[in-house]
Amino acid sequence: MENNNYIIPANSKKSQLILGFFTPIDLILFGSGCALTIILLIIMQNATFTELIVIIMPAAITGFLVMPVMYYHNILQLITNIVNFYTNKRRYYWKGWCVYDGTETK
Repeated sequence: MENNNYIIPANSKKSQLILGFFTPIDLILFGSGCALTIILLIIMQNATFTELIVIIMPAAITGFLVMPVMYYHNILQLITNIVNFYTNKRRYYWKGWCVYDGTETK
């Protein structure tokens, strides 16, 4: 008979993502960057090379932000975690089962 040990697969959260990589916010962000780039390409038809680089920047930046990286969902999530770490309270108080929280039980 088996030990009835259950192992959760490492990629169990990927099933909650669109195509295994993206959240709806990621697709909205990338879609808006691509849409802005397409609109600018239509408006600026005779653009120089430097103008073309500036026009392509919205799609490139949003594509970079939603690009998947190891151990994080994407670079946008990594940046959000870094900002949250440095802007939120970093003093953690132990409140476990073996420590009283200011009141003693009798």
